[in-house]
Amino acid sequence: MTAIADAIDDGRIGGRLWFYANYHCNLRCTYCLTESAPGVERRLLAPEAMVERALEARELGFTALGVTGGEPFLLDWMPDLIAELAGILPVIALSNATLFTGRRLAALEPLAGLPAQIQISLDRPDPEPNDEMRGPENFAKVVAAIPELVARGVGVRVATTIEDPATYDPDERERLCALHRSLGVSDEDHVVRPIVLRGRAASNRLGVAAAFDDLEPELTLTADGAFASPFAPTVRGGRLDTDLLVTRTTAPLSVPAAALARVAGGREPGSDSRLGIR
Repeated sequence: MTAIADAIDDGRIGGRLWFYANYHCNLRCTYCLTESAPGVERRLLAPEAMVERALEARELGFTALGVTGGEPFLLDWMPDLIAELAGILPVIALSNATLFTGRRLAALEPLAGLPAQIQISLDRPDPEPNDEMRGPENFAKVVAAIPELVARGVGVRVATTIEDPATYDPDERERLCALHRSLGVSDEDHVVRPIVLRGRAASNRLGVAAAFDDLEPELTLTADGAFASPFAPTVRGGRLDTDLLVTRTTAPLSVPAAALARVAGGREPGSDSRLGIR
């Protein structure tokens, strides 16, 4: 067992390696960590590099992969990449699901039966409040896309992002759960997480503050370097935040992985993670 595998096994760092595939997006959500929108700097990670790091991750003892953005599925090669990554380790790909029609929907069909899930954002059980946060017609597009994916055998998770889960209205939460169940997504595949006060959320004064000790350490690779969490490589005012940067080096993967393990080494596993988000 490698030293990195030991750190994963004892909970000092998370077992999932994250990739920020890109930063551009077809939406402009009010709480976006990366200020993603059409026309922003793309900050692309090459698919070949992601495959190489994924292979290294498996050898080092990582147990899963995650792909996020931006909107990863703006990249036409993303479905093929997800299928290739799923052959290395189980993978989750985050998406707003508003592009999943026609050829893009058909391109996802080969993911059926693979250890791959698409995690789709759905924040409210009603169109108006959901679309206030995420953009016009978002709700309608999402609730249309989810059952299409489920019918094709593609794994789906639903992620709900709200200002403070501790004060989330229980009746609204139950209506949202009833909605995702009706779309074919189980309670086990529904996650609720807080808006984090970084990126565009900070500019809009939304969410809860999060420093290193508030976040579960999960190694996250971007075009700009390796960060301590997928909630870390945020952008505000067009500038990348580097307060949670681990190393500028991303290859070989052992370099940022060892650095994160050292930084996280003095923490009691889980005890100081107040937000509890992964």
